[in-house]
Amino acid sequence: MSRVSIVIRALNEAADLPALYEGLARQTRPADEVILVDSGSTDDTVAISRAAGASIVHIAAEEFSFGRALNVGCAAASGDILVFVSAHVFPIDEFWLERLIAPFEEHDDVALVYGRQTGDEDRTAFSEMEILRRWFPDRSDPDQDHPFCNNANCAVRASVWKTLPYDEYLTGLEDMDWARRARNEGHRICYVADASIAHVHEENFAQTVNRYRREAIAHKRIFGHQKMGTFEAIGLFAANCGRDYLAAVPRRKLLANLLAIPRFRAAQFWGTWKGFRQDGDPTTTLKRRFYYPKGFTPKADRYQN
Repeated sequence: MSRVSIVIRALNEAADLPALYEGLARQTRPADEVILVDSGSTDDTVAISRAAGASIVHIAAEEFSFGRALNVGCAAASGDILVFVSAHVFPIDEFWLERLIAPFEEHDDVALVYGRQTGDEDRTAFSEMEILRRWFPDRSDPDQDHPFCNNANCAVRASVWKTLPYDEYLTGLEDMDWARRARNEGHRICYVADASIAHVHEENFAQTVNRYRREAIAHKRIFGHQKMGTFEAIGLFAANCGRDYLAAVPRRKLLANLLAIPRFRAAQFWGTWKGFRQDGDPTTTLKRRFYYPKGFTPKADRYQN
């Protein structure tokens, strides 16, 4: 039987980690080890993780990138299969891990498996719930012909990662970049719809803008120079607002989301538009805004004017 390591990236996630650890403890196929990669938490993230039996690996805040944190966590892991989960997710049921790793044990050419994501009805924006419904359908795909995936609920074969480490310079989408390179090497990508987690994003307007901005910058770096014009961004904003409103009506959620829907979509496409307009690599200031919350300043920047 394959040895399974779970790798979690975290910064000040004390509020959400207990639900994740409780979900991991209920699995029919328990993980052989859990590794938390912490990039400078100032809350109880590390203490909660130690109490749950996780091994702690520290990464300096000024060295953080999504790919760098994953590489550090993978290097510390001993598993044949490396499972990545966000610190603010939790498994929907006790069969999540068993189902997520099954394709690796059935097919030697599988390099990456990712599972379905849903939101939390009480804490996830309605528009984000709609995005998750489209990105993660009910039907599985055992041999996906495109590189889409998401490291909030994903697993890779350790032997493949050793030859294809994550890009440490991307501002996001390191998962899709890895999947693209793995497919180019002849490996298989699988989507397992019934390996499902709930993903809780509680972001304000600025944080949502920031997330889509850095992902657009990464998208350009991975897939080549791309643009999004002003009118295209406005058109996509209007079209997605309209789609969300139509989806909200039969669920009786229209009035509760009348303002929240355009607010989220404005943040999404404002950030995406700004990201596609970014030329070259992000500056140190942009990196700080991408990765660190308000009031948290990497030591390397404290001495810069």
